Amino acid sequence: MIQVERADPLSADSQALIEKLSAVLARITGSSGKRSFNIDDLQSGRSVWALARNAQGVAIGCGAIRPLTQETAELKRMYSTGSEAGVGRAILCFLEEAARMLGYREVTLETRRVNHKAVAFYEKHGYTVTENYGVYIGRAEAVCFIKRL
Repeated sequence: MIQVERADPLSADSQALIEKLSAVLARITGSSGKRSFNIDDLQSGRSVWALARNAQGVAIGCGAIRPLTQETAELKRMYSTGSEAGVGRAILCFLEEAARMLGYREVTLETRRVNHKAVAFYEKHGYTVTENYGVYIGRAEAVCFIKRL
């Protein structure tokens, strides 16, 4: 059983998963992704940090939404240890529902084209490619996705 809940992004479990994600991203893309994520962005009342735990209470995944615009949430720091099937889907569903409850109409995100597993995951879950936004404009290595809620 996978349990997903709001959590403190500064907790030891959260920080350990963020570091694991950064190491994986550096291996896949050459960049840890740390520059595009500021934990202080989660201080907004319209932000959510989520942790997934297995039946034993071990943290096995994380993810966040933060406001991009009044109607658009940005998905950040999605990660699963891969120890159990369905973790990514559970986190994504939790964050999409949180976005709906916070009044967002869509969720957007960026990943690297070379991260084929992430690209396939988001496409499988109803995300479509959109124009690069913000700091990703003009960056050929980046691919941005959007999903209407």
